Amino acid sequence: MNKHHFKKRYGQNFLSDEKLLSAIAEDAQITKNDTVLEIGAGGGALTSQLAKRAKKVIAYEIDKELIAVLTQNLRGIDNIELIFNDFMMSDMTALEERLGENYIVAANLPYYISTPVVMRFVEEAKKIKSLTLTLQKEVGERLAAKEGTRDYGTVSVFLTALADVKITRYIDRSFFYPQPNVDSVVIKADFVGNKFAINDFDNFRKLVKSAFGMRRKTLVNNLMASYKVSREKAINWLQSFNITPTIRGEELSALQFALLSNNISLLNMP
Repeated sequence: MNKHHFKKRYGQNFLSDEKLLSAIAEDAQITKNDTVLEIGAGGGALTSQLAKRAKKVIAYEIDKELIAVLTQNLRGIDNIELIFNDFMMSDMTALEERLGENYIVAANLPYYISTPVVMRFVEEAKKIKSLTLTLQKEVGERLAAKEGTRDYGTVSVFLTALADVKITRYIDRSFFYPQPNVDSVVIKADFVGNKFAINDFDNFRKLVKSAFGMRRKTLVNNLMASYKVSREKAINWLQSFNITPTIRGEELSALQFALLSNNISLLNMP
């Protein structure tokens, strides 16, 4: 891999430690009945670990200069399908048809694209079982954050509404080549469906984005700005759900956001 010209624009930082790669693959809890989607195959080090455990691996790689590297490194492994294309440009419905029910996503994601990739699965995926992702430490901690913490934000709420999320391991930057300027974490998100019975995800997303729109402002002020209601109406609406008017968005749990979004029509009633 030292002969490969690493491309900054693709966020290429590869892992090669076999023990660590095996541990990450184990975190994904793959069985011989599972189809696995990998995004960013790189040099194929994680791909081969996934293939040892899975029925099939479908691996995306955007950098076509890695065709020869991957062909060489993965030779003789017959349950891997490589797609040299941009995952973000793929048709999710068609891809899920190929992956089937309860597929697993496992990847060492380029840092620059990690949040958009996660949000794609949150907003579009219908058949996913779990995500096991190696991410920049900041991003991973944000995804797994709980209400009332500094890292908690819109993405935390959106993912928590559909999945149980935890950090499985921390990875020092020295394990990557080229070495990045930050450490990493592995997060595991087990998708469990619409666990808070949200009746309209568009309403839910609008409310959450509104609540975090101006983090220093109270939820009342953000509601007034986004929904064009009076302070009195916003206060009364929150109090009807036993939520204090001085609360800020980052103090609300995903469950509370779901409750509020399911009753958002009451906020605009005369």
